[in-house]
Amino acid sequence: MPELFIGGAWRSALDERTREIRCPADGSPVGIVDEASAKDTVEAIAAARRAFDEGPWPGTPAGERGDLLLRVADLMVRDKDELARAESLDTGKRLVESAYDIDDIVNCFRYFGRLVAGESGRVIDTGSPSVDSRVVYEPVGVCALITPWNYPLLQTAWKVAPALAAGNSFVLKPSELTPHTAIHLMRLLEEAGLPPGVANLVLGAGPEAGAPLGDHPDVDLLSFTGGLQTGRRLMAAAAGTVKKVALELGGKNPNIVFADADFDTAVDMALTAVFLHSGQVCSAGARLLVEDSLHDRFVDEVVRRAQLIRLGGPFDEHAQTGPLISEAHRAKVEAYVAQGLAEGAVLRCGGARPEGLDDGFYYPPTVLDECDARMSVVQEESFGPVLTVERFTDEAEAVRLANDTVYGLAGGVFTSDEAKAQRVAARLRIGTVWINDYHPYVPQAEWGGYKQSGSGRELGPSGLAEYREAKHIWRNTDPSPQGWFS
Repeated sequence: MPELFIGGAWRSALDERTREIRCPADGSPVGIVDEASAKDTVEAIAAARRAFDEGPWPGTPAGERGDLLLRVADLMVRDKDELARAESLDTGKRLVESAYDIDDIVNCFRYFGRLVAGESGRVIDTGSPSVDSRVVYEPVGVCALITPWNYPLLQTAWKVAPALAAGNSFVLKPSELTPHTAIHLMRLLEEAGLPPGVANLVLGAGPEAGAPLGDHPDVDLLSFTGGLQTGRRLMAAAAGTVKKVALELGGKNPNIVFADADFDTAVDMALTAVFLHSGQVCSAGARLLVEDSLHDRFVDEVVRRAQLIRLGGPFDEHAQTGPLISEAHRAKVEAYVAQGLAEGAVLRCGGARPEGLDDGFYYPPTVLDECDARMSVVQEESFGPVLTVERFTDEAEAVRLANDTVYGLAGGVFTSDEAKAQRVAARLRIGTVWINDYHPYVPQAEWGGYKQSGSGRELGPSGLAEYREAKHIWRNTDPSPQGWFS
């Protein structure tokens, strides 16, 4: 069955190329999908342009757009098991994690469906009784949405839901490694009654299928989640047409543990922060900063428990985390660990491929102790189950080390001193700070980073604002001459 969705129709790639998708947990075949070329993407952009310029969706009342998003959420609840299974087969993650993700995706669609339904712009008080002044919010236009492989449908929802809520059309290009839940989403949008051409899907690799999305003059907004280098290239490509750009480019996130923290909670969260989904999380707490007086006891316990984490595939009920996405990605993680050891880090656990899991791309939880901020494994995002440990002596040093990175996405602070927690949180140059917790989020709160972790925000009211333009309408209700030359 064709898997490209362009102009309201399912079709095959013009070049008739395909890609085989295999599960990273065991190499088993998942499916064969169409592989788009730049020509397919240009056609998808044209379809989205027509739908926006000539179709009904941008002018559909906000309440009706919100109702459609709520219908999509209900359809996802109906198809939850199928979606979770497809997500796990593509990514290799545990089925229970994928099921949690689907719940979050449903909440995202419901949040934006309800948010947009209650908004109508605002009235401006100009001080003049003869002036009616209003700010209204209109859709940006054609949106290019490029999403990653680690949370395929979740990251897609963060973009698709607000884009549709605002009245835009879009072209979605998911990661070529994890396409199946994006295909399913298009079918649900179709079933929910979205007009033809509003949603378009192209599958394939970034250099071909994704390239036109960056510089095409008919694309009004580019939203990308992924790696820093790709984000830089897309931002440069978008500059030629001065289109709006929203980027979420990952992070090298600090997790600060003070000596007065609740020990058990901090250990548990340190493990969750970095080893959830085998570290393939943009907000992973991969940099553990521990107060010097607590260091030995704390790291010993983290190492002990890290060695007990069980690896396994999506349907292994005893597994606690899964494989990496590909052989190439595992090689990248291994190279970072080797470089860290060469630079002086001390290997406390992990660091070698596990036995008995040869069919998948597994890598064990790895702890590198006695690190410093100049090491490449500390500064650069390995995007794997690798925890680096640094020491600090006081609050000021903790903040300095935590901010010593080009990234600024997220981080954690563990302490029993509320005043200290708030002081540190205020001084961290990051977009999300967790205090005595790590990883939870809600769609009502903005998500995004400082510095080179990106630009713009997803989720929350600001996430909707990314996909809208503000227009000021000034109406003079007094017909008498008032101009400069009257």
